[in-house]
Amino acid sequence: MNLKEILNWRYSTKAFDPEKKISAEHIEQIKAILQMSPSSTNLQPWHFIMADDKAGKERIAKGTEGFFKFNKPKVLDASLVIVYASRIDADEEYMLKLLEQEDKDGRYAKPEFKKDMQQARNLFANIHRFDLKDVTHWMDKQTYLNMGMLLLGVASLGIDAVPMEGIDIKAMDEEFSLREKGYSALGVVALGYRMDSDFNAKLPKSRLPLEDIITKA
Repeated sequence: MNLKEILNWRYSTKAFDPEKKISAEHIEQIKAILQMSPSSTNLQPWHFIMADDKAGKERIAKGTEGFFKFNKPKVLDASLVIVYASRIDADEEYMLKLLEQEDKDGRYAKPEFKKDMQQARNLFANIHRFDLKDVTHWMDKQTYLNMGMLLLGVASLGIDAVPMEGIDIKAMDEEFSLREKGYSALGVVALGYRMDSDFNAKLPKSRLPLEDIITKA
């Protein structure tokens, strides 16, 4: 399929076939998408909890109790479920961890380039921390970029997906001790293969016309 066909093929899957499993090869490609997604200043402010077995999916399903019970079958029937978590803050320890990893990976031909990157990344972080006072939301937005990459990436592999913000964030944070690790859950993405009976697969896509959303400069 070309890109336009992929975009029209994918949709928010409402019912997964519990008998169909994502291959180990495709799971490795999914991990690559999670790792290689772009982010502002290469901040990478994310962490992922992945579950592909009954026990792991039941832990994630604890975030779909009560009001969010409509999402529980999606979690339990999917082949692979990913909890998306974003950093609460980008402290000095984390900034230095990023910098040293970049240095190890050969990003800096000269020491001054490393210093420049450190200053630039901290500059942008401080703009959001002190001027805009939205550093947590800034990092959330980078994590949502990753989620968008995932949805398109898995569709190119013929894998169905549904992103879910309808989860109990506090329950997820407590279940996986995310806040103690400096993170908080944002949402869950369930991956697998659609059931033939999924009503949403049969509905036509609906989007605003191009002339409503694109203006030539």
